[in-house]
Amino acid sequence: MEAPYNPRSVEEVFRDFKGRRAGMIKALTTDVEEFFQQCDPEKENLCLYGYPNEHWEVNLPAEEVPPELPEPALGINFARDGMQEKDWLSLVAVHSDAWLLSVAFYFGARFGFDKAERKRLFGMINDLPTIYEVVSGKNKVKTPSTNHSNSKSKSSSKMRAPEAQAKHTDVRTKEEDEGLGDEEEEEEEHGETLCGACGENYASDEFWICCDICERWFHGKCVKITPAKAEHIKQYKCPSCSSNKRARPS
Repeated sequence: MEAPYNPRSVEEVFRDFKGRRAGMIKALTTDVEEFFQQCDPEKENLCLYGYPNEHWEVNLPAEEVPPELPEPALGINFARDGMQEKDWLSLVAVHSDAWLLSVAFYFGARFGFDKAERKRLFGMINDLPTIYEVVSGKNKVKTPSTNHSNSKSKSSSKMRAPEAQAKHTDVRTKEEDEGLGDEEEEEEEHGETLCGACGENYASDEFWICCDICERWFHGKCVKITPAKAEHIKQYKCPSCSSNKRARPS
């Protein structure tokens, strides 16, 4: 008789989910140029894979039937040049979300999760924005309130990290300084801001930058921008907005 599987915990499956999700978000946001090139419609059926180490890969589907894990959507490359790039990326994102859920609940079934564990796993997953929400920008809750009170024509206000804006009391309006309640409300707004690349929440100890085109906020590390580099940028465009300028093949 075969030895039973050692059941993986909900936390382990969730870590696996987060790693795969982060890799696929990179493919569809910060690495979108490379992803676009790899999805050549002249090639065979291709799939987008995310891995627990936060890496991604475009490759042929598994040959074995049934596969070791559920497989992603097949043939994502064929639609690349037949639709608007934004729509194509959003479609790939939707299928990627479905694949991540299928992999997570495959593990849940394989390792014998009960009803309570499955519910807890889904709750942890559901606390994160979907890949589609990150790619389409629908995960944007509120931009920091100082983004509205400060002049958008000043490059310093565009490039400053949200936490730096919160501390920059010399540019506060009188209305913002009228009460402590306003400050608390502002802090809550910052806390609701989500990175347009990884979908994670705002953290006060990290540098952030705002895209001047779509007005989404990004971790500097996610878009490879340092505070020093940001000081010399007059108008910042995130990878998605930059890629929209690419000349597409006829």
